[in-house]
Amino acid sequence: MTKKIEAIIREEKLNDVKDALRKIGIVGLNVCEVRGHGRGGGIVLAGRTGTYQVDLLPKIQLNVVLSDHNVEKTVDTICEAARSGKNGDGMIFIYPVEDVIRIRTGERGREALMYPGDIDEQREKGGNGHEPHPSPPSPSPLS
Repeated sequence: MTKKIEAIIREEKLNDVKDALRKIGIVGLNVCEVRGHGRGGGIVLAGRTGTYQVDLLPKIQLNVVLSDHNVEKTVDTICEAARSGKNGDGMIFIYPVEDVIRIRTGERGREALMYPGDIDEQREKGGNGHEPHPSPPSPSPLS
């Protein structure tokens, strides 16, 4: 199964999050500049003419599509890199993805998501993407 992680983070945390994701093997992502607010409804700023409400704050929306087994590691990485400990650190949403198609090649599903050195390739090779796939049992010797 494939999932889409959508993270809304502070603008100033983008490079920290990208670097952290690259370290765990996430090589493909999309980034958009967005505006929004959470429970707080924005912020109040003071100017020369008094105070005013800014209700739509600039944020970054980061999207990553990956295999199910990489979701928790990726979410933990984003949380750690994006966290300032203050209100407005953002939110993460996780969605199921029905299918993925690489336009250039027509590859579908998991193959469309694989890149050299990415978290799935590392996992399959038993590297640091996650726990390696269990090895197939050795053939038993003939008696």
